[in-house]
Amino acid sequence: MPTCVSSNLNNNPGNFPKTKSINAVDTYGVGRVVASGWGEFEKDELVVGLLTWGEYTLIEQGTGRLLNKLDPMALPLSYHVGPLGFSGLTAYGGFFEVCKPKRGESVFVSAASGSVGSLVGQYAKLFGCRVIGCAGTQKKVDLLKEKLGFDDAFNYKEECNLKSTLKRYFPDGIDIYFDNVGGEMLEAAVANMKQFGRIAVCGAISEYTGVGKRPAVEMLDVVYKRITIQGFLAADYFKCYADFISTTTEHLRSGEMHALCDISHGVESVPSAFIGLFSGDNIGKKIVQIAQE
Repeated sequence: MPTCVSSNLNNNPGNFPKTKSINAVDTYGVGRVVASGWGEFEKDELVVGLLTWGEYTLIEQGTGRLLNKLDPMALPLSYHVGPLGFSGLTAYGGFFEVCKPKRGESVFVSAASGSVGSLVGQYAKLFGCRVIGCAGTQKKVDLLKEKLGFDDAFNYKEECNLKSTLKRYFPDGIDIYFDNVGGEMLEAAVANMKQFGRIAVCGAISEYTGVGKRPAVEMLDVVYKRITIQGFLAADYFKCYADFISTTTEHLRSGEMHALCDISHGVESVPSAFIGLFSGDNIGKKIVQIAQE
């Protein structure tokens, strides 16, 4: 017997298989059970996991689909899609497990007002690092400095030479670069890394549409500076999930971390919400709320 879940909040963080056009599009989200033939799930329970873009998701028992009961822990449901969802795990695992930070190190975060970057910067500041971020509008730059506590930030669209820009913000070099964009920003970061610097490659938004410049990294810099460059997925760090949830929940409740959730309403807004990700329309986690809580 299937379980039918009403999708409440959903988004697409990326770690899922490509689907054919005739299939429903998978997404990570929060929903409420409206009917169930499983003993595990009961009507009106909240669930979190792999749903689909739409008002309802039909889930067959025994398919191994990622779906769990949700205890909201007195936090908004949007938090369980954003900072406590895959974006949060990506930021937590990428920063602490891939970058292996040390207190006092200099950290650069690209796409720093996005769903992952905004969390990475906050984790880094709470850990005791110096953090600089970049974003695509002055509004986002101001938010990074005034709300999220970044030491400084800049609008990359106003810079004509990214290598010189990073040299200005990091005169002694970059210890950690959390890369969400790829392209020319990755080139510039590699040129400004310290010896034994670490680069976590989370995404390459500048290249997804096929129109951005592909990075031409100076590999001799990588060799002589002994730079570590590592790609990763959130699923690589499920082993950290309990620590991630505990730490992040505590930070959110204490006000030490801020959740940035950019919410659109109605299933009809899904296409524009998705397309907007590629032009930087969102601030923080882009979420589509399909049903009322």
